[in-house]
Amino acid sequence: MPLVLFDLDGTLTDRQAALSNALSSLGHAHALSPEAERWLGAALADRATADDFARLRDAFGLEASATDLWREYVDLMSAAVTCRSEVLEGLAGLRAAAWTIGIITNGASDIQRAKLAGTGIASLADGVAVSGDLEIRKPDLRLFEVAASRCGVSLADGGWMIGDNPAGDIGGGHQAGLRTIWLRGRPWPDGLQAAHHVVDDVTDAITILLNETE
Repeated sequence: MPLVLFDLDGTLTDRQAALSNALSSLGHAHALSPEAERWLGAALADRATADDFARLRDAFGLEASATDLWREYVDLMSAAVTCRSEVLEGLAGLRAAAWTIGIITNGASDIQRAKLAGTGIASLADGVAVSGDLEIRKPDLRLFEVAASRCGVSLADGGWMIGDNPAGDIGGGHQAGLRTIWLRGRPWPDGLQAAHHVVDDVTDAITILLNETE
């Protein structure tokens, strides 16, 4: 059973749209000033942790505890993040074609797992590795090893990595000995080994994989 590892944010789901919705709801609920909303948006642009909300509370004198603010954010994000039906169908198609599907994602454990459960992706994955579980982040090879192990396979058997982050996903995938598919969008760093395929949508990447097993 061939292995494919998928990134989550920006690959299987649209984090930026969900983040905008979550921040709007949080700002309304706590009457955040425009300055506080801008500050929080900048702090959470690439990743979010509970510490961000402790700093928000201290900087702007909010009454709610940092823990409550973080939990509210996690709930809002898990409700706002969606996975398009055609992507879910593609993942189901890979499973039907005997692919082993893993999710490898940077981020806090509670929020990433809430997204996976809320979107329905969790039910289609054989294993999940979240950086927040282990305090290691892509492109660290160890996270790729954990992802493969949780899928019940070994990186030594090869496979694929699909993601939108050039260094974390594609660079990390190469380091793990995997073939790679990049979802273009972010700037490509000079000197980074090219991906095996470049696509505009994750469904195109899934089609490539399915053609591999025909």
